[in-house]
Amino acid sequence: MSLFIGRRALARGTLGAALAVPAIRQGHAQATLEWVAGSLGGGWYTMAAGLSSLIREENPEIQVRVVPGGGLANPTRINNNQSQIGWGIDAFSASAVQGIEPYSAKHERIRSLGTGYSPTEHHFLRHTGAGPEDMRAILTQRGLKIAAPQRSSTDEMTLQRILRFLGTSPDKIRAEGGRYLNGSYADIAAAYNDGQVDYLYVALARPAAIMTEIGQGRRGGRIVSFPTDVMNHLTQQYAYAQGVLPAATYPPLMSADAPVTMMDSVILVHESIPAEVVQKITATLIKNQGQRLSTIHASMAGWTPAKAVEYRGVAFHPGAATAFRAVGANPPAA
Repeated sequence: MSLFIGRRALARGTLGAALAVPAIRQGHAQATLEWVAGSLGGGWYTMAAGLSSLIREENPEIQVRVVPGGGLANPTRINNNQSQIGWGIDAFSASAVQGIEPYSAKHERIRSLGTGYSPTEHHFLRHTGAGPEDMRAILTQRGLKIAAPQRSSTDEMTLQRILRFLGTSPDKIRAEGGRYLNGSYADIAAAYNDGQVDYLYVALARPAAIMTEIGQGRRGGRIVSFPTDVMNHLTQQYAYAQGVLPAATYPPLMSADAPVTMMDSVILVHESIPAEVVQKITATLIKNQGQRLSTIHASMAGWTPAKAVEYRGVAFHPGAATAFRAVGANPPAA
C-alpha cells in the first residue's frame, strides 16, 4: 500500500489548529463533516463516498463531504481539524498519536471508530534458488538483493522497521555488497523477474496482482512466513495487525498458509465531534455490516464490531464506544 506524504506537507500539518477550519457546523440540528479519503478513484475514496451516502441516508441531519487525501497525511489533517473524519492506517495512525516517525509531533486530538474496514496483507517473496528460506536469515545475509516500493511508502517504512529490529538497515545491506532497490510496484516486479533482485516486499490486499503474475511467470518464487517475534514486535511497538495468508491465494507460490503482518484501515475523527453524532455514525456502520457494506467495497465484507474494537493504536471516541458497547463489543479503556 504505497501512500505518500512530503516533508513540507508534514510540516504544514503540524502548524496546529490555529489554521484549521471549525470541526463541525451545527444549526437546525444539522451537522456537516468533511471526510478525508484517498486519491480520486482509489479504494479509500470509493469506500468513503459509499459510507457517506449511507450515513446521510439513515441520518439526514448529518451531512458528509468527501475530499482526497492519503494514508500518512490524513491523521495530521484530522488532528488539526482541517477534516473532521477520515481514513487512516492502523500502524501509522498509532505512530501519529505517539509522535514517532514519520511524524514530528504527538497527535493528541484524534480519536477512532476502530479497525477492520479494509485489511491489507504484507507479502515477502523469495526466489527459490536464492539461499535461506526464513525471514531472519534472508534479511541478515550478506549480499542480499531486495526490492520494495518507493521510499516513505507504508510498505517500505515497514520493511525498514523489520530490518532495524533484526539489526540491519538499507545502508548496511548496500555496504555489504547487496542491493536495496526502490520503485513502483511495476518496476520492482520487473526487477525481480529480470533477476536484479531475489526478494520482494510489498503490502497489498490479496490477491495482489503482481504476486499472481509472478506466480504465473517463468521465475516463480515462494511466499515467506513472518516469524512470531517480528510480528509481535510490529504489533506491540507500532500497532500492526496479524493474520494468515491462505495457501489457496497463490497456489504456485505457496504450499501452506503463511502467518503475516497486516495493516488495516481505521476511521479517525477529531475529538471535538459531539458524541451523539459519532454514536449515530458508528451505529449506522454496525447496522449495515455484512452485505450492505460489502456492496460499497468488497474489502469491508468481513468487518464486525468485535473486529473493530480490537484496535489499540488510537483511543476510541466516546460516541463510538457507546455504540459498540450497545451491541456487546467493548473497546479498550481510554
